[in-house]
Amino acid sequence: MGDILDYFVCDACAGKDFNLVYNFCLRFHGVNFSDDLIYDKAVDERFQCTKCEKTFSREEIESGLTRLRKARIKRD
Repeated sequence: MGDILDYFVCDACAGKDFNLVYNFCLRFHGVNFSDDLIYDKAVDERFQCTKCEKTFSREEIESGLTRLRKARIKRD
């Protein structure tokens, strides 16, 4: 049996090519022992379809790949 490739595709346009898009932010919050704010740096990764520019989170892509795997295993 040869290799079978099932790609995660954009649910809006069926594109299979994605670019990685980063968002950077600082989250400021107080603490109960001081009046000063502290902050955490956060980086959000999104994957943008190169065809229609819809974005997906890593979790959405992993979920889609899990569905593909389960569908393929059921067919075989």
